[in-house]
Amino acid sequence: MSVSRLLYRGRFTGWHMLAGMCLFFGVIISVNITMAYFANSSWSGLIVKNTYVASQKFDEDVSATEKMKAKGWLSQLDVSDEAVNYSLTNALGSAIAADAVILAFNRPVGIEQDSVITLQPAKDGGYRASHGVAAGQWLVKVTAVKDGENIYTDVQRIYVGNSRSGG
Repeated sequence: MSVSRLLYRGRFTGWHMLAGMCLFFGVIISVNITMAYFANSSWSGLIVKNTYVASQKFDEDVSATEKMKAKGWLSQLDVSDEAVNYSLTNALGSAIAADAVILAFNRPVGIEQDSVITLQPAKDGGYRASHGVAAGQWLVKVTAVKDGENIYTDVQRIYVGNSRSGG
């Protein structure tokens, strides 16, 4: 007895073929619709709203970054799931005074947990906030402002381990 006779005991007609084709393409189409829904409802991947405008500012941003690097300033960012500490020193090791230090935390894979933290000056010349940051990878943009001018900008990719789990 053949395999087709074991699976189906009646006659295989054109209606059976039509049903098989409809089931086959129905599965393909439903999977495509599901994948399109999840792709559309998740993170868009956009970092800037208008890439053309951002590209026009690119040379200015690179020039400003090079000027900041030429100063020889050093920064130190320490982030845990309980607090954020930041220090900014000149080439001689003296603390740089700023009116505000603003940190923008961005997840590389989505915008749901993005946040902006303003650090408060500490007695040792650094800046602190008792703001926890969730474990995982972050892209952190640090901006130090004095007298309304941006005196230092730094962008770092960091990994925050979960201290409660020993990571």
